Amino acid sequence: MSTDAQTPGTATASPAGATPRHLTGNYAPVAEELTAHDLPVTGRIPDALSGWYLRNGPNPADAASGHWFFGDGMVHGVRLEGGRAVAYRNRWVRTTRLTDGARMYDAQGRRDLAAGPANTHVIRHAGRTLALVETALPYELAPDLGTVGPYDFGGRLTTAMTAHPKACPVTGELHFFGYGILAAPYLTYHRADASGELTVSRPVEVPGPTMMHDFGLTAGHVVFMDLPVVFDPALLGAGMPYRWDDAYGARLGLLRRDDPHGRVRWFGVEPCYVFHVLNAYDAPDGTVVVHVMRYPELWRRDRAGAVSGSREAVLWKWTLDPATGTVREEQCDDRPGEFPRVDDRLTGRQADFGHMTSANSLLRYDLRTGAATAHDFGPGRTPGEAVFAPADGTAGGPGWLVTYVHDAADDRSDLVVLDAADLAADPVAVVHLPARVPYGFHGSWLPDGP
Repeated sequence: MSTDAQTPGTATASPAGATPRHLTGNYAPVAEELTAHDLPVTGRIPDALSGWYLRNGPNPADAASGHWFFGDGMVHGVRLEGGRAVAYRNRWVRTTRLTDGARMYDAQGRRDLAAGPANTHVIRHAGRTLALVETALPYELAPDLGTVGPYDFGGRLTTAMTAHPKACPVTGELHFFGYGILAAPYLTYHRADASGELTVSRPVEVPGPTMMHDFGLTAGHVVFMDLPVVFDPALLGAGMPYRWDDAYGARLGLLRRDDPHGRVRWFGVEPCYVFHVLNAYDAPDGTVVVHVMRYPELWRRDRAGAVSGSREAVLWKWTLDPATGTVREEQCDDRPGEFPRVDDRLTGRQADFGHMTSANSLLRYDLRTGAATAHDFGPGRTPGEAVFAPADGTAGGPGWLVTYVHDAADDRSDLVVLDAADLAADPVAVVHLPARVPYGFHGSWLPDGP
């Protein structure tokens, strides 16, 4: 499989009359919802792993969609407990779009915030498990992955919610944003407290409707990315309705967490696009450091509408200096990859290590030295995003990486558990799943307990 097998920015165009690439191979949806118990395991699952690994992704119920990003959400989960793989379960997120054919916009341009596919991420906050997509409201899931319904924080959330909220490990607050496309405000910042109450909602002025997929959070700041991939209504119905715009410019916005309604300071950067932030933190010298997977450009269209510019992302580091109003931009590596993650308990703090997916391997970066270690799964075995599952209560301490891996030889999938500190070693455990898990997006390790 090519190195861009799961790269979000990769174009999915196919020759006329051919099945679109995002509906073939392991992109193709599965047709059944399954529940299986006592799954076979090669190796041994660590006793400390007790909880659910959940991952979301597009799985169009009608086996068709105009782009990989558009398919109905399906959550795949594996339950680990007592050294056993207790169960596997996959369930569609039963949105009103799936069950009733609801549309995001009606003929008058009115928006139905419950009519998204809920297909991008799945998290837990304040006791609720939420399936997310950036264009609509979250959907709450039951413990068995059944759908409870759309969740709007008791009626207080009146915008869409990003699929990449950030939970502060110190305060328990959930920071997120929503972006609009047809009318201002094009960006709104939100904050919910540890109990799940929405406490902050404030518009942020930006020039136009950009696709803002992710953002950064530090102990003291929120970092917005206002980048030149813009909504174009002329592209509706023709795949992704976004395109590169040379005239838009690129900048990063810095908002102090202790002044959530205050001024956003903007810092210009070289034009690029970023789907995903690895992590961000406040450095001792007063600068703000952000590690991202950076594309030099994305979805550039020629006069005939053909798409180019969907090159691969590599790891970069931005250092924002509030004292001088400048940004230092550094490329950290030249290996392409995506889906970067750190130990979630270090969100907003300086993390020594970060992980990303690259072709048929996972990479572990030492963010202090720049050194990297790889785990190669072998020919035809393609991993998804790897999530850190801690071994104890020490943030940044020992733990494991868990990820779904597709084997093209037998068209089956496994859940693979790797020792994060010894990534090049053989897997600690391989859970053999009863069904194929299509390529998807993001997930979470949800441990037992509070």
